[in-house]
Amino acid sequence: MVCGLALVAAAGPASATRGPTSGVGPDGTSLMHGDLFSTDSTPHRGPGRTARLAASSVPGGACAATFVGRDGLPVSLCTDYVGPGGVAVPTVTLFDPNSASVTARLPLTKGGLLGGVYGYLDDRDRVVVADGSGAILRVAHRRTGVGWQLYVAERTVVRQYLSPGNAVTGLAPDWQGRVWFATTHGTVGTVTYRGPQRIIRAMKLPAGEDLGNGLTIRPSGASILTTHALYEMKAAADGVPRVVWRRAYDRGPARKPGQLTWGSGTTPTYFGAGGDRWVAIVDNAARRPHLLVYRSDDGSSVCRMPAFATSGQGTENSPMARGDSLVIGSTYGYQYPPMAVTGRSIPADAGFQGGSTRIDVTENGCRRVWENGDRIATLPKLSRADGLIHALGYGPYVRGRPQQLGPVYYIATDFATGARVTTLRVGDAPLDEPMELTGTIASGGTLWQATVGRMLKITP
Repeated sequence: MVCGLALVAAAGPASATRGPTSGVGPDGTSLMHGDLFSTDSTPHRGPGRTARLAASSVPGGACAATFVGRDGLPVSLCTDYVGPGGVAVPTVTLFDPNSASVTARLPLTKGGLLGGVYGYLDDRDRVVVADGSGAILRVAHRRTGVGWQLYVAERTVVRQYLSPGNAVTGLAPDWQGRVWFATTHGTVGTVTYRGPQRIIRAMKLPAGEDLGNGLTIRPSGASILTTHALYEMKAAADGVPRVVWRRAYDRGPARKPGQLTWGSGTTPTYFGAGGDRWVAIVDNAARRPHLLVYRSDDGSSVCRMPAFATSGQGTENSPMARGDSLVIGSTYGYQYPPMAVTGRSIPADAGFQGGSTRIDVTENGCRRVWENGDRIATLPKLSRADGLIHALGYGPYVRGRPQQLGPVYYIATDFATGARVTTLRVGDAPLDEPMELTGTIASGGTLWQATVGRMLKITP
């Protein structure tokens, strides 16, 4: 069942003129999944074969997503271990681009874990993020007489759509200048900007369908994945999101070890001709999860095949995409902090075996190209410039060895063959436990990547 809701809210200054990018910052460095299609790819070369750890800092928390604006300044969405108001405080953190040291921080009102993770950077280098008060914020930075400062430049209140225990889990701009938002318990809405007003429209997905992943946007609509089904949606003329099609998937009997919620752990990925011909997810089937590829326009099936052959049988990460190809990394068995997961796991735990696989797609189906044993422990980035997959990870899997102890490496893998081309030790767990955090590759080839204890600056 869906219902339409509407509100006109007062806010700060209107956003800048929007082109095809619709208020989002530089390509590759402004969204958690790289771009609005959620390809987890970047136009920039990464550190690659000449990688070195150039600098690091201890920000006092785990930074789940890092962005770099047109001004070249890295800014992250972090959870500070201790801050104003207690522990696990969501914080926007600004870093020095040379030393990686913290130059400013702004604590936010506590709320849902994912509100901060799925923020983005707009075309004025402002972080767009939801806080625990039920507001969408635009956090800007400026230099003052005593140094850098972060401040809230704009606030749009959406708490009218947040029932107790509900929180904004996804935020993304679209090609028409709106901002889409989604909540834990299945509300999907848009914010339309008209001068000083914000026109908010929303609808409710069926009861019991929750969201734990981000929003994927294309020119004609959005792909949204719940704990039960994949939706293709578009905003009507009045801004209310409407369902174009829905496809239920095998959600399995429970959450798997290495995933955060019960159901698919993937954010949908648009790819193929025009950038959005197809949309892909991985389901949560009990024995072997399946890659599911649909035609974006009508939801008809392109292919269904086992996501992994030899890797761990589950993933929390969105498929990477380049052209007609997907790369899927396994997170099965990965140990997240207890506060990050929801519900019991079946089995209760498993070893983090890892593994990644490339699958190529045509209108006639899908085929596996390669599969390797990479134990990737961050959200990886696929460079369209150098053809490498960049990430942090561990060495080979040893049964019984604790995940949180031992060397942590920067690794680069050849997209064409799946072969490792670079392995550089950059730290040691537990201080540098990667915790599946998201980094970004800046235009000069620098990988900004957080671990549980540090912010790393890895350069060519």
